[in-house]
Amino acid sequence: MTDPAAPALAGLDPAAVAAYLADIPQVEARPPLTAELIAGGLSNLTYELRDAAGRTWVLRRPPLGHVLPTAHDMRREYRVISALHGTGTVPVARAYVLCEDTGVIGAPFYLMEKVGGVVLRTRTQCAALSVAQRRSVGESLVDVLAALHRVDPEQVGLADFGRPDGYLHRQLDRWDRQYAASQSREIRGLFELGDGLRAAVPVTQRSTILHGDYRLDNVMMRLPEAGASSVAAVFDWEMSTLGDPLADLGLLLTYWEDPGHPSKEILAAAGGGLTNHEGFPHSREIVDRYQAATGLIVDDLDWYIAFSHYKLAVILEGIHYRHERGLTLGEGFERAGAAVPALVEAGRRYLDRTR
Repeated sequence: MTDPAAPALAGLDPAAVAAYLADIPQVEARPPLTAELIAGGLSNLTYELRDAAGRTWVLRRPPLGHVLPTAHDMRREYRVISALHGTGTVPVARAYVLCEDTGVIGAPFYLMEKVGGVVLRTRTQCAALSVAQRRSVGESLVDVLAALHRVDPEQVGLADFGRPDGYLHRQLDRWDRQYAASQSREIRGLFELGDGLRAAVPVTQRSTILHGDYRLDNVMMRLPEAGASSVAAVFDWEMSTLGDPLADLGLLLTYWEDPGHPSKEILAAAGGGLTNHEGFPHSREIVDRYQAATGLIVDDLDWYIAFSHYKLAVILEGIHYRHERGLTLGEGFERAGAAVPALVEAGRRYLDRTR
């Protein structure tokens, strides 16, 4: 039986979840459940659940209110990590159950295993690593991305996971629509950046599974005192699809700070700008390592980085919209809006370089 006194959190009722999981044999949670919001994400909400036996899981659900069309798709996240689990090359958490009955907590959600390790979310954490750890963290991060882009979608049951033809054009259309759906102010240059990108779309060399938001704080790292660090699990697959793999690489480089270079303060609101420390690979090393592992040509990479700035600007504007209406949980949301104009301007500079 569930504990009717179990405290409810914003966006989650542990007693209702416990009642639902009572009929899920692969979970066998013992009520009462307790839940705690996991800090760090700025989009979907993530909670750690613990049952009476001390076992733990992680639950993911969409943000509170104003969920844009095609965004925050729990079925999509659940499907891709279920498909990739067991590949041996792309580490993901084991997914247990997807609940699409909104009557349980008011939104769809899914449950997955809690993976041990460390999420590097702050400059302080990165500064505390050894030079050797920073090097292996960066190399492991790019190696897993390359491994993801080598997975055959058909072999893992994801052949119909997206429409790879015309992916880049559809992405530009999508982010235009997303901005229009959450627009509360004029952002100078944003539409012009989108138009400039649309006029110079590169030819896609290969279609692969994309993560859609691949960066350092969206992975769990193993950080042994001796030996190389490694990725324990990749999280936050809400924007995954089939498409141009260089879109993932461009976004990773957008977040990346080269050691010794001026800090990208505009990325602090989005969880980026963590790697400006000795030992982390230079962005040129990341590109070379990725290219060697995938065989892809990266001559148009500035376009993909410009596109990533555009996409990130729209995402942060949506977060700003929700925060202004009191629909966010946790910390850091207040910085999102201020970063948007600077991201647009940086994106326009990268686009100019393609010309």
